[in-house]
Amino acid sequence: MSGGEVAGILVAVFWAILVSFLALVLVRLAQTLKATTKMVAEVSEQAVPLLADASATVRSAHTQLARVDAIAADVQEVTANASALSTTVSSAFGGPLVKMAAFSYGVRRAIGKKGEEAPAARGAERTVVLGRTLPGARRGGRRNRRSKD
Repeated sequence: MSGGEVAGILVAVFWAILVSFLALVLVRLAQTLKATTKMVAEVSEQAVPLLADASATVRSAHTQLARVDAIAADVQEVTANASALSTTVSSAFGGPLVKMAAFSYGVRRAIGKKGEEAPAARGAERTVVLGRTLPGARRGGRRNRRSKD
């Protein structure tokens, strides 16, 4: 064998190894593409029903939100009506009730004053001391007391 023949055989062996390696890579690539295609098909089969369910859920949520909006509007109307009714009742009955309460308080106070006995009637004697001034009477009763804090 001559040097040229050996070189030709080496080149042929190199090309055979290279072609075998490339064939193996292409077979693996084909298997990967098949698996990927199968996986995409399975995901598509599962995704379509999920998307349909999600769409139905969104439609249902929209319907419920519309109902809640209607209920909120009704509650707002009822609140406004209750406020107007409260104002009307307060203006119609508030004044007379306050006047009646004040009158009953005055009557109770007047009856209470009549029921008290005078100090002289209780047997207490009054003593007059010349040159001394007596303290002034309290004005306003309990309502006008100021705290001494």
